[in-house]
Amino acid sequence: MSGTAAFLNIFRVPELRKKIFITLSLLFIYRIGFHIPLPGVDVNVLRNLTHQNSGSDVLGLMNVLSGGQLQWPVVFSLGILPYISASIIFSLLAKVIPRLEELSKEGPAGQRKINQLTRLATVPLCIVQGIALCFTRFKGLAGPESEAVNSSAWVVPMLHEGFWHSFGFIVMVVIGMTAGTLFIMWLGEQITEYGIGNGASLIIMAGIIASLPSAASRVVGNAMEDRSQILTIAMLVASYLIVVLAVVMITKGQRRIPMQQAKLMKGRKLYGGAKHYLPIKVNMANVMPVIFASSLLMFPNLIAGAFRDQASGPLIAPGGFVYVTIFVVLIFFFSFFWTSMMFQPQEMANNLKEYGSFIPGIRPGRKTAEYLEKVMTRITIVGGAFLAVIAIIPTLVVSTMEVDYMVASFLGGTGILIVVGVALDLVDKLNSHLMSRNYEGFMSASAAKRGARGGR
Repeated sequence: MSGTAAFLNIFRVPELRKKIFITLSLLFIYRIGFHIPLPGVDVNVLRNLTHQNSGSDVLGLMNVLSGGQLQWPVVFSLGILPYISASIIFSLLAKVIPRLEELSKEGPAGQRKINQLTRLATVPLCIVQGIALCFTRFKGLAGPESEAVNSSAWVVPMLHEGFWHSFGFIVMVVIGMTAGTLFIMWLGEQITEYGIGNGASLIIMAGIIASLPSAASRVVGNAMEDRSQILTIAMLVASYLIVVLAVVMITKGQRRIPMQQAKLMKGRKLYGGAKHYLPIKVNMANVMPVIFASSLLMFPNLIAGAFRDQASGPLIAPGGFVYVTIFVVLIFFFSFFWTSMMFQPQEMANNLKEYGSFIPGIRPGRKTAEYLEKVMTRITIVGGAFLAVIAIIPTLVVSTMEVDYMVASFLGGTGILIVVGVALDLVDKLNSHLMSRNYEGFMSASAAKRGARGGR
């Protein structure tokens, strides 16, 4: 009962209740876009395609990263992927281009300028990705004859109507997808400003969760046909709980480095000397190494798919030994790369020295930087190993339990890292809203005392 009362506290704060309503409403609008076909696409073909599964396709992972459906010719096909790509690009450029680095340190004003540049960069990325999608997925959908084309022919290049017909179809589709992505980007910004949580993250999370009912119904349907699958379902549920628990522990895990402030005598009073901690996240890179590694492994298959026969299969077979080995190596590489870009030991050591803080037993300056670098290297090895294990879990589940890839993808990989990370961030924001108004925190152990205490 205490947990229910703690949950109901969310709706007792008018401002928080309004934010949740706005967030859910905008997410509902976002899901509507997946039922609006692109210009020039036959509605009957779209209806047939939406019943198909592409979980094992190389685009399945891009759907997870974008919150879109790249296999469907709808307005929101690209999802928010171009905006996320632009954000990642500018996050990296801010560390290597002095002008952008200065903007990032100017506070809200500088961040607004970077956000504007990110929005502008989203448009050409939409155009490039939209054209690539047209040439690899949507060519067979142009024209009235598409109604007679079976559902497997839509991935085959088919420009039988002539150059101008195909060119016009590509232009309409690219404009439609670009407009859809810009609208999703606007929805995400509205959620961030007027709702609760990070809008882009919630949109990606909503796209991942939206495919959960389909995966669950598929598992239940198989169990109804074959009773022996009941044990498999039990093992999948147990594995899912264990993986979620592990992801939560690593995501919230920290390495606390003891710190101490220098003592300062003013008159007859002694100031400073307080002890505190410098928290360093175990998985500082979060889901970024898996995203980068997956993207690099997808591009060879996507490029090869545009020039090779679909029956010949992918260039690098997902789930194979070569694929997994390269995947793990890339995850470790990008774990160190991303951490080295975002964590600057020398800069942190200088800041600690400037503010009069030091690590007990370590001399300020160069020695502190070397110590932080050593700690960060060890933590990154642990974080990279954790990400590698989570990333290859779907492959192991498919090979050992012989379940559908779409179902296995919920047990590991990028999806579960994103969902758990966004959920934890959302809980933290709900807690901060409730605590600021004297309410018991959401999912707080102290909520067992009284759930409806309120602000009295």
